[in-house]
Amino acid sequence: MPLPRILVLVLAGGAGGRLELLTDRRAKPAVPFAGVYRLIDFPLSNCLHSGIADVWVSIQFHPTSLSTHLANGRPWDLDRTIGGLLTLPPFLGTDRGGWNTGTADSLWRQADLIREFAPDALVVVSSDAVYKLDYRAVVDGHLGSGAEVTMVTTEVEADDASRYGIVQVGEGGRITDYVYKPDEPATTTAANEVFVFTPTPTLDRLEELGREVGEEGLEDLGTRLLPAQTADGLARAHPLEGYWRDVGTVPAYWEAHREFLQADPPLDLDDPAWPIRTRGGRHSAARLLRDAVVENSLVSGGTRVGGEVRGSVLSPGVVVEPGAVVVDSVLLPGARVGAGARVTRAVLDDEVDVGDGATVGGDGEITLVGRRASVPAGTEVPAGGRFPEPD
Repeated sequence: MPLPRILVLVLAGGAGGRLELLTDRRAKPAVPFAGVYRLIDFPLSNCLHSGIADVWVSIQFHPTSLSTHLANGRPWDLDRTIGGLLTLPPFLGTDRGGWNTGTADSLWRQADLIREFAPDALVVVSSDAVYKLDYRAVVDGHLGSGAEVTMVTTEVEADDASRYGIVQVGEGGRITDYVYKPDEPATTTAANEVFVFTPTPTLDRLEELGREVGEEGLEDLGTRLLPAQTADGLARAHPLEGYWRDVGTVPAYWEAHREFLQADPPLDLDDPAWPIRTRGGRHSAARLLRDAVVENSLVSGGTRVGGEVRGSVLSPGVVVEPGAVVVDSVLLPGARVGAGARVTRAVLDDEVDVGDGATVGGDGEITLVGRRASVPAGTEVPAGGRFPEPD
């Protein structure tokens, strides 16, 4: 019996405004994570290990930052003559042309291409979460279930549940209720932005909904499509057993890095059975100078540390000068912390330069310094601050 024909659509076109300065000049899926990775590496690595070779990536905001990383898809075995990686930018020339205005709108704009491809199952995933998942196993459970959509679910914190689509699950895994970003969530079971759709009925339903809403637009999948499928009894749940973390906000991004500093991190990113693949440059070994102190930190290749680094993540090319102190922070590629400077509970974007003796952050909320910003020597950026301040 032949394997089902599976198409994965990675929705990577959102503006990512909740990550503030980190997405000011890059696409959200291109944001670095855990030193050497990018957020989009997680769904693409899942595709690789799930044995799925047809992967489309919908791009929109700051597309160059993402296209440069994706290149020809080689790290994820997607550089193929037939199939493989396909990027889908906004386009003109048909009635489906224009900017995407939400995840459901993005799916609607690609509907003709999807119908032409004729997959047995359409897997739609976001690219702002850290997790491992066998997509093919979810597809196998979906096919033959009679469902129009299978939603992968996970448990979230009660005070965070209003950020997600919240479901109630009945007998046999059937989803009996779905509410998108409710003010008062009925449960803490969230649809975690991994969906398996039966393509033809889903696209037909999307067309019908589009005609009904008219100029209001289809918006996100959770706005109309998923509630309609749930109301008709055609939605089922696939619980994710294991770690899943949405890193679409600055606090969540920082907290996720803290989790990966644990002696037993929530995911083994180098697990031989399921390694996370990325497109990276070649870097020399990290260099720790004579008086360097490094504790409980991730230190990437190409870094140079002469000061103290505690509880932090250093991406490739980071420099911490002698006498500098970096505590509980995430430093993205090429950031430099000058002699005598102190960085605490902060995220420094690419190529940030913190001048000698400057102070960035402190106890309290996370401090964020934007890409290529220069913090003058002796300057203080307070805890919870943004530098430069947004317009």
